[in-house]
Amino acid sequence: MEKTRLSSKGQIILPKVVRDEHRWVAGTEFLVEDTPEGVLLRPSKNLPPASLDEVFGCLRYSGRAKSLAEMDAAITAEVKVRHARGRY
Repeated sequence: MEKTRLSSKGQIILPKVVRDEHRWVAGTEFLVEDTPEGVLLRPSKNLPPASLDEVFGCLRYSGRAKSLAEMDAAITAEVKVRHARGRY
């Protein structure tokens, strides 16, 4: 386990071994999430801006359209699964 320290400016240096393992370079942006166990850092995945015309229909689906209630139920079920795994 690597160890680091909080600076007087509120900065933390991620050990080189960790940066190398994850291929994080200078300028990598992170999402910071406060969890009951501590602080979780996740690299932010920035996608270039796109218009609706550019992305509409890019995911193929061959079935009946889902209702908003069905979509909400699916999202709720997945959140419960992730909570059970300690993800959120």
